[in-house]
Amino acid sequence: MDRRTEAEGSAVCCKDVVGLIDMISKQFKRQFPLVEEGDSGLTNVQRRVLNFILLATMDGEIYQKDVEEKFHIRRSTATGILKLMEKNGFIHRESVERDARLKKIVPTEKSIALRSEVLETIRVLETRMAEGISREEFQTCIRVLKKMSENLSGDEKVVKK
Repeated sequence: MDRRTEAEGSAVCCKDVVGLIDMISKQFKRQFPLVEEGDSGLTNVQRRVLNFILLATMDGEIYQKDVEEKFHIRRSTATGILKLMEKNGFIHRESVERDARLKKIVPTEKSIALRSEVLETIRVLETRMAEGISREEFQTCIRVLKKMSENLSGDEKVVKK
């Protein structure tokens, strides 16, 4: 196989992977609603951020920087999302004693009431996604996806500098 054919083969393979990841991402987003858009006043992105906040705060405190890193968004974008979520009564931000500039993100009772629904939805989706896939295959898939994410994150860090 000459160099050009080899490169073309890699491009086709990469195109297939990108297409599959995009398709799975869209399927996941469609099947993982937190609350209906019209009823909540939240956009799809805000609902995804709220899902993250509800899950992450089970393990400890989170801050705006955590949201920025999780969703690969700029500070100004995260600020806008969080301000609207606060306005709609889903979160509030509290000052932290050790650093007055730092604001801890805290889910309100309104959003905490949704946590069990979010956890059940995750359990059901994980079960469906894993059907017919061995534990070994699933773990390999996770390792490969994490490596792909690391590879792409490296490019983002270079671009930002």
